[in-house]
Amino acid sequence: MRPKVLFCLLPLILLSCTKEVKTKDSLLEHLPPDPSLVIKISNLTNFKSELKNNASLQSVERFSGLQEIMARVKGLDHLNTEQTCILALYEVGKDNFDYVLAAKNESRLFNADSVANKTVETLSYEGANITKYSLDGLEVFSLNKNKEILMSSSMMLLENIVRLGHNTLVDPVLEKLYQASSKNKSATLFINPASNATLLPVKENNEIANPFSSWISLDFTANSDEVNLNGVAMAPDSIKSFVNLFKGTSPLSNKTPTYAPINAQAIVSYTFDDYQVFAKNQNNYLDRVRKVDSLFNTIEEVGVIYLNNQKVVLLKSFGTESLYDYLDQRKTASQTYQGNEILELQEKRWVEQSFTPLVQNFESNFCTLLDNSFIFSENKEALQTIVSSYKSSSSLDKDQGYLTAKASLANESSILFVSDETGINLLAERELSTEMVSDIKDSDFKDQVFASQMVMDNGFGHFNILVSKIAKRQEQNTVSPLFTLELNTDLATDPQFVKNHRTKKQEVVVQDQNNVLYLISTDGKILWTKQLDGRIQGDIQQVDIYKNGKLQLAFCTNDKFLIIDRNGDEVAPFNIDFDGGNLNPLAVFDYDGSRNYRFVVTQGKKVFMYNNQGKIVNGFTFKEAPSNILGAPKHFRVGNKDYLVFKQDNNTLRILHRVGSDRIKVTEKIDFSNNEVFLYKNKFSVTNKAGVLHQIDTNGKLVATNFNLNADHGYYATSNTLVFMDDNILSIKGKKVELELGVYSKPKIFYIYDKIYVAVTDIQNQQIYLFDSQAKPIPNFPVYGSSLIDLSDMDNDKKLELVAKDQDNSLIVYKIN
Repeated sequence: MRPKVLFCLLPLILLSCTKEVKTKDSLLEHLPPDPSLVIKISNLTNFKSELKNNASLQSVERFSGLQEIMARVKGLDHLNTEQTCILALYEVGKDNFDYVLAAKNESRLFNADSVANKTVETLSYEGANITKYSLDGLEVFSLNKNKEILMSSSMMLLENIVRLGHNTLVDPVLEKLYQASSKNKSATLFINPASNATLLPVKENNEIANPFSSWISLDFTANSDEVNLNGVAMAPDSIKSFVNLFKGTSPLSNKTPTYAPINAQAIVSYTFDDYQVFAKNQNNYLDRVRKVDSLFNTIEEVGVIYLNNQKVVLLKSFGTESLYDYLDQRKTASQTYQGNEILELQEKRWVEQSFTPLVQNFESNFCTLLDNSFIFSENKEALQTIVSSYKSSSSLDKDQGYLTAKASLANESSILFVSDETGINLLAERELSTEMVSDIKDSDFKDQVFASQMVMDNGFGHFNILVSKIAKRQEQNTVSPLFTLELNTDLATDPQFVKNHRTKKQEVVVQDQNNVLYLISTDGKILWTKQLDGRIQGDIQQVDIYKNGKLQLAFCTNDKFLIIDRNGDEVAPFNIDFDGGNLNPLAVFDYDGSRNYRFVVTQGKKVFMYNNQGKIVNGFTFKEAPSNILGAPKHFRVGNKDYLVFKQDNNTLRILHRVGSDRIKVTEKIDFSNNEVFLYKNKFSVTNKAGVLHQIDTNGKLVATNFNLNADHGYYATSNTLVFMDDNILSIKGKKVELELGVYSKPKIFYIYDKIYVAVTDIQNQQIYLFDSQAKPIPNFPVYGSSLIDLSDMDNDKKLELVAKDQDNSLIVYKIN
């Protein structure tokens, strides 16, 4: 396992190691050599209580790798002492651990009187007496040695101690840390990263080249919501250890969290105040001779951001000119995104080679400069997400999980790691065994934050490790990009949300200029693409034609009526061709919510109504209109009556029964604007090109209200909310908002969680605006985007997401906190 990955997973490793021991103490000189883990227990009662009542430790209790260890240590449940004792774990076979506990010998130290099924016998080995306890089938061995008593789950370990005879030699680094450890904490952990790695099963192809350090000493503190470990790591100059990369440098304030998006899975930040010193340490660590490159003299931080299962690397500089010139001369192409130039680079391994082992397995394909930081990524979309997040001030340093961790951390770090549950899962999946990954994923780490911090000072690495329940979230009022996704070519339709009937979450559908339809997952992955013959007209509708809860996508292209299933496969017989094309958007009527759908396809004057079996509904008599039909027909229900509404290009509004006969005759001609018909105040409402609102009630009475709107005005209505967009004036329920000059889309109303949202987009200046029903702007809007939005709670967390066109060939999803 690479040392830096060990650092990232230290919270989990130490969480696991802590849970596996119930008690521990001993004087080091009584232990056999080469323990994997040593735990000094200063207060056994408190330590047991802290272990028992911490939610995070309970989460790892079922880890398969800990089951055997915990079962063996259970024999020490009968231990009772107020004096310091130590517990050490030893690997006595592959993935097989036994313990030795050392304590001051006192009466009633080990009391198994309450065990009904027990036996006690004395065994002899080379003149020493070893007592064997069998407690409900669990074996515990004990050996008196001077004033101490040694207890173990293994007879072999006690035999080794007897053979050694005199006190064993203690690692001087471990001894120094042991003597300096706190007496006020319930326990202190001493971990050797090289020998302890076997406690956390790694993938077979992972090897430890250079250890992270020789020993780490960590004082243990826990309450119901938090596990905290503080201590030091020591690494003599003779050891090529990871912490010595930062020897001779001073820590700085970590800026990576200010560039990482708020939805980043994890970040690792490395800082140093003198690149030349770091580079010399790096050469020593890698056992190489290389001239230190002055190109990086201004670099003072290297950051790795884990975003949507991908890496982004940051190089923070206090002077960017030389490095920028170097990159600019080596670019193969460039483009501008939200005012930032993105360079495509030809040297794919340049960053990795320059900053290994801090950066590994990374291709620096793209780069942009944000303030004084160079941001590198393997794909362009990740950079676009970073830029959008940074410019909308929705970075990780505002996340409540990060803020929870920061409250317990120092302001400056040589190394800083912060992660949520998904980040821990990601790192574990890349580095740990399949069995361990399964254990981690099955555990409940929801609403937990993981953090590791190392501060280099005078040759010591000071550690602070935290696993904590995220503090109660405050209203953040942030709008953060979740992801951007670039398609093969420009978008042809506005992206929209559709429901995944399996997960109950929302996904995104969009079509590009090559008529390829995309289904995109909640985390920005393309699930499938489907080549269509033509452009989708209007919105895609979702239906459940089999009435089994499985949803399909229904729509018209220019010359086809199609229904496709969850996997993108066509649903027979819904691949219906229409000679001559020129179809309007599909209308779907579900009169009484029974899912007995009526699919209405209009082509010129012709009207085709199909049922769930794809057959023409013969009882519907409105087969052809006197003139061409405009847009998709609409269905409204007022009281217990259904109304089907058609606009015709002869300026006639047709309002029909279910069977197709006229229900209301509208005699007045209306020069329709390019807006739909809505039901507002139980009246069929439509505007004309002169900006007049025409409303027809269910008795056929028409009322006209002149709003003096321009011919290209936008209009949208719900049952009680009326919205107009006229030039740069937005009117919501009569309340007007003057926006910046621009070219605006039609407005759109969303009603979600008992709240009304009104959206409109300045297409010219690529700004998305969002307001409430009182015409008050939603905080942190406008945001960047170039189409009308769709709005939904994509992941069912009661927080909304919006999707919109980003660049011509990309889309963007924002989360509203």
